[in-house]
Amino acid sequence: MAAKRMGLVRRRKAAGHTQESLAEFLGVERSTVGRWESAETEPQAWLRPKLARALKVSNEELQALLDDIIVTDTQPGERMTYALENPASADLMVVAYIHERLRKLDELYDQEASTALLGRAGQLHGQVRFLRENAANPRVRRALYEVEADSATIMGQLVWDVSQRRDHHAPVQYFKEAVEAARHARDPSTEAYATLRMSFVALYGEKNPVRGVTLAEQAADAARMVSPSLTGLSLLHVAEGHAMAGALSECEAALRKAEAQFDRVHPDDLAAPFYTVNEFNRLAGSCYLALDLPERAEPILRMTSRALASKKKSQAITLGNLTLALIRQGKLDEAAATMHRTIDAVELTRGGGGLNLAFSAGRELRQWRTEPWAQEINDRLLALM
Repeated sequence: MAAKRMGLVRRRKAAGHTQESLAEFLGVERSTVGRWESAETEPQAWLRPKLARALKVSNEELQALLDDIIVTDTQPGERMTYALENPASADLMVVAYIHERLRKLDELYDQEASTALLGRAGQLHGQVRFLRENAANPRVRRALYEVEADSATIMGQLVWDVSQRRDHHAPVQYFKEAVEAARHARDPSTEAYATLRMSFVALYGEKNPVRGVTLAEQAADAARMVSPSLTGLSLLHVAEGHAMAGALSECEAALRKAEAQFDRVHPDDLAAPFYTVNEFNRLAGSCYLALDLPERAEPILRMTSRALASKKKSQAITLGNLTLALIRQGKLDEAAATMHRTIDAVELTRGGGGLNLAFSAGRELRQWRTEPWAQEINDRLLALM
């Protein structure tokens, strides 16, 4: 297993140094700089201030560069096997390897069925907890807390999805674990995201908009100082909670606050990929549908469903809401066509959100159940079951 501190390499080059020139400036061997960059060793404490000056970064930025390790060969090696047999020996390379496996699972979330991911995610989460509980090095333990916060969040998502959003207790326990681990790691972004995920359970599972709004507001408060994108995403769910409660003015006020966060997004905002114009429109359309304003929801959802082609689970949710908006306006031909697209998307990933909306739309079509087109939709829904 190989690893690199690519941020450190890029920073050295940006500062105009080769490995040789940096080594000469610091009074060390070139191979020493090479071992720093390959994550084999770290600079001694007395060298770090001089290294920070050479790279033109602060001491805190230097520490972040040293912590940022990328695994370049993802096949499990002897180091990982040894760490699982001797957990006190776990080091930052082991943490980086686990983090890379977790990142790949997260990337698959929008593409594959959660049932196909749950086993791998559960095994990985168990390994993270085991290593963290037995880690001897404080820095390694803190890094493992960071990974545990992420893995617990993913586990909460998957468990809720696999239960078709019926089991609310188990996902919330995972999200609480993620919040606790994030606090140990001093990671407000992950804490905010796990709290936001708890608000999803309250809003879409428990159908409790008051609790959902409270949790989404807590997520926004936690994210405010570190991530405008995560703040905006949290405010969108504040808006949806108000919409579910029928509060139009409060909903639109929250939407305006969420939209304002786009102007504050910066290059270091790690949550920026999650907070896009498409995500904003998807939630805005959902809000107007919840407020019983399907004529306002329809154009927003129609536009967004086309833009979300690469995110199948989100697209399925958008198509399900669009189907409901069309049904409630009496546009039955369009609703039937969109319902088939919804089922197509759900069949690919079996995401709990899209699945539940497909059945909600199916229930609203019952009054036309004797029509051949409605019977065809019902047959497809039965096949999903």
